[in-house]
Amino acid sequence: MKEVALITGASSGIGKDLAYVHAEKGKDLVIIARREEQLFELKKDIETKHKVSVKVIAKDLIAPNAAQEIYDELEKEGIEVEYLINNAGFGGQGYFHEQDIHLQKNMITLNVTSLTEMNRLFLPQMVKRNSGRILNVASTAGYIPGPLQAIYFATKAYVLSLSQGIAGELMDSNVTSTALCPGAVETEFFEEANLLDTDLIKGAKSSRSVAEFGYEAMMKGKTDVINEFGLRIQLKYLIQFVPKKFVFKMIKAMQEKKG
Repeated sequence: MKEVALITGASSGIGKDLAYVHAEKGKDLVIIARREEQLFELKKDIETKHKVSVKVIAKDLIAPNAAQEIYDELEKEGIEVEYLINNAGFGGQGYFHEQDIHLQKNMITLNVTSLTEMNRLFLPQMVKRNSGRILNVASTAGYIPGPLQAIYFATKAYVLSLSQGIAGELMDSNVTSTALCPGAVETEFFEEANLLDTDLIKGAKSSRSVAEFGYEAMMKGKTDVINEFGLRIQLKYLIQFVPKKFVFKMIKAMQEKKG
């Protein structure tokens, strides 16, 4: 396999579109998600259309040792990962003190622990050959507090900070780390996070447009990117001047049910 991109959460949404974007450039893939049937459908379609090789690994990244098992399997087969794309993650609407604690723990495991392990496992081989790119899918949620999605916002702040920290460590190499921080995106996320009937979904961008934007940013070695110009200005430059209580009310209102 050549110029391999490993993509987690590849069975739908941004991850699926990132797989197509990479394959369209004639490069091979390792696609990972829980849903094996969807992965093999994606593999068949990509291999037919783009004449590249696609390896499927059906794996629940919340499971203990999942990241290590993925790494060991690829190492055994002699597959080197040139592009590590950590896309898997989920959210959940509700008050922190009322949410199911098992859901909260799983969110932290997938969004934080698993992503961290994937970075730690695959980065050394990139550093050794002085070649490779990492794309960690964070969110605009990483820049602000998130009433009614407190843990999700906190996990994305971690992803953003981790990606930036790694990028700083890699400045003198040919290896890069990029955090993709999209706003609302048209994916299964809203249904799974119980956010369909909220203002948060308004103006959601297509997952394909976000995938293209993020992939280009990764290839350019950018540190962290937001796909919408208005959000970029607000979150990177203006939000620091807005009183915290106003931010709390604004974010909470966007995530409250309208029914």
